[in-house]
Amino acid sequence: MSRRRLGYLLKHASLRLAEVTGPALEPYGIDGRELAVLTTLDTAEPLSQQEAAQRLGIDRTTMVAMIDALEAKKLVARRPHPGDRRKNAVELTERGHDTLRAAVPAVEEAEERFLASLSGEEARLLRDVLSRLV
Repeated sequence: MSRRRLGYLLKHASLRLAEVTGPALEPYGIDGRELAVLTTLDTAEPLSQQEAAQRLGIDRTTMVAMIDALEAKKLVARRPHPGDRRKNAVELTERGHDTLRAAVPAVEEAEERFLASLSGEEARLLRDVLSRLV
């Protein structure tokens, strides 16, 4: 039965999670992928676009498009990289920091609602197992 296949289960769990987290992020004008980029860029030392892409496991072209979109929303800014003038450093703007501070608790609450049918131990175990797989 296809409903027991791992691919089916992971895909549909992901779709269900997106149904919960998407609306939670709407008030902040970002989606889950953009939240991941903002979270990755929230570091003490500025990252280049390439470094951020590597940390997220996405290709350079996709990262450029995502940074362009976040820059248009005034959530990030590109600046010459302090360690290598040939690179751009990408940093959160004040608005980006504010958005991240507000969006993270909203998405965490949405994730808790998504996991509500599991016990606390089951939810922790699910996260642990998925972390090992990823």
